[in-house]
Amino acid sequence: QAITSGYRKAYSSIVDANVTTFLVGIILYSLGQGPVKGFAITLMVGIACSFFSAVFITRVFVEWMSKKGDQSKLSFVTGLSKNALSGLNFDFISKRKFAYLFSTVFITIGIVAMMIKGLTFGVDFTGGRSYVVSFDKPVESSALKVALGSSFDNQGVEVKTYGANNVLKVTTSYLINDESDEADANVKAALVSGVSDFTSLTYVQDDSKAGEGNFTIASSSKVGATIADDIKNASTQSVVFALVVIFLYILVRFRKWQFGLGAIIALFHDTLFVLSAFAIANMLGISFEVDQVFIAAMLTIIGYSINDTVVVFDRVRENLDIKAGGDMKAIFNESLNSTINRTMITSVTTLIVVVVLFLFGGAVLKGFSFALIVGILIGTYSSLFIATPVVIDFNKEKN
Repeated sequence: QAITSGYRKAYSSIVDANVTTFLVGIILYSLGQGPVKGFAITLMVGIACSFFSAVFITRVFVEWMSKKGDQSKLSFVTGLSKNALSGLNFDFISKRKFAYLFSTVFITIGIVAMMIKGLTFGVDFTGGRSYVVSFDKPVESSALKVALGSSFDNQGVEVKTYGANNVLKVTTSYLINDESDEADANVKAALVSGVSDFTSLTYVQDDSKAGEGNFTIASSSKVGATIADDIKNASTQSVVFALVVIFLYILVRFRKWQFGLGAIIALFHDTLFVLSAFAIANMLGISFEVDQVFIAAMLTIIGYSINDTVVVFDRVRENLDIKAGGDMKAIFNESLNSTINRTMITSVTTLIVVVVLFLFGGAVLKGFSFALIVGILIGTYSSLFIATPVVIDFNKEKN
């Protein structure tokens, strides 16, 4: 009976949390461009698989583990976790003004940093040319970046490890406004000259003839200013449309516009917080690119944050039905305290994966993983101190 009741009561929460994230994936696929579409497909397939495993596969294992009935001694706690985060009675709602103040100050600092230094936009958003260069041995990317500065007339240049440590991706905005074939040839010539001077290696055009003492350009791509503007517009539309759809879904499912508003304010908060973190890091000399991968990270954060928020809202809805007419602040605090265990387990396990990605995923994924680290931390924080308290503040029935 406990197993049946547990899965039955959790079903609506699981459906709501996964549907909202899946909607983000659909919007990302519909409005995104280039590699973002592939990311969206991966996201949707992943959600479908995780939903199936959460609802069906885990139940098979749980019922198998409890096949001896009352004699099976099935437990979901260990000696280490038995008393962790259990029996909490923390007053989250009363601390909401401190949270509002903290978020306002941090985001304000971030906006000022954006105005002063701005963000480092990738070639996807600025337009430019990108080359994948293969060497016969590892080459230090940071040193090559400095060396290529003079070759590209001190225009923007980015050098990152691309897969293997002897393959680098060189991106530059040199001659960005000239899309002629002559400009393409000039940029490539400047790249070849700069790499040759720095490494003392000889450029070989044919990959099959590359060997010791040589380097080759494996591939190249160009993003014009018009295409970059299209990507910017599509990315902005993706975020705005995702927020509108999520608001409408929550409005229908939870029957009160305050829940939808709380979720959207929290998502705007998370988005601005991550952008502020990027701007502040840029001010401190730690530069992460804002590109299509960053947009994918932002939409992932939106999906993650709304997932966590919906779980809390589902418990609030359940408690409001059980304790109709009760003190609303007490009901909201009880709901937050009863879901904090689930919230922390989800956040910490996800954070472990993303931190490993940040440390060992290479330069190409630094910006993506940094955005996810900030987003997971702030998404958890906003579910507790922003989304749910906002519902209280805009509810005329609060006690």
